[in-house]
Amino acid sequence: MSDWQKSSISGNSNQCVEVRAAGGRIEIRESDAPDSVVVTTPQTFALCIEGVKRGEFDHLTP
Repeated sequence: MSDWQKSSISGNSNQCVEVRAAGGRIEIRESDAPDSVVVTTPQTFALCIEGVKRGEFDHLTP
């Protein structure tokens, strides 16, 4: 299992999303709620990242 990773833009903030690889899966959590973990496949995570890069979720942020 790898260490949790977050965007460097988050700095020391506890309001960020963290990810890690774990046993062939990707785990995702919020740093301020570390006990709640979402598990997905690397393929599904890659599709989500592509959607973020294309701006498909921009309407969800202020």
